[in-house]
Amino acid sequence: MVSILLADDHELVRFGVEKMLEAEQSYQIVATARTGEEAIEGAKQYRPDIVLMDHQMPGLGGLGATRRIVQTCPSTKVIGLSVYSDEPYPSQFLKAGASGYVTKGSSFDDIVKAIKTVLRGGCYISPEAAGNMALHSLGEKSSPFDSLSRRELEISLMLVNCEKVASISRVLNISTKTVNTYRYRIFEKLNVNSDVELAWLALRHGVVELPTTS
Repeated sequence: MVSILLADDHELVRFGVEKMLEAEQSYQIVATARTGEEAIEGAKQYRPDIVLMDHQMPGLGGLGATRRIVQTCPSTKVIGLSVYSDEPYPSQFLKAGASGYVTKGSSFDDIVKAIKTVLRGGCYISPEAAGNMALHSLGEKSSPFDSLSRRELEISLMLVNCEKVASISRVLNISTKTVNTYRYRIFEKLNVNSDVELAWLALRHGVVELPTTS
């Protein structure tokens, strides 16, 4: 039985994926998470074989959670599960330590194939995302966000998601002074002067997407 932790802040997505996987009888959802912090705690507690990780969640988010999980739970494999098939999302997940990336528009068979591939030690990227990665590598210029360190990127994404300095300090277990030091360093590297400018730059380079309304 393959144990899986499902991390997504949308209840309908969690419910749908859970029902599809458990219908196969080879997979067991041992925990679900709505935030990056919950995903990290769930991975530590249950040590699942697989974490299916959404990209944009409250708090630390999917990328930050992926980095923490692959560091603290090396036997657990993370697969990015996102609505986006275009760059830089797949590459961001792989750089964070994920072993695979599938889109929410993928077929159920594609998700199963991803799970089986990473459990064998391979890396799986859904065909549409893989094609977009190839096209991007051929024709696109690098993003200014590529100049950031992992921690700087982690903090910049939290700032873009409107996390306050005090909240970032608490989540990352660092002082507010250290957060502000990172914040100013990020501004210098990206040549921006405010969180608003940082957010617009992140949108322009596809680091984040505008939230959708339902």
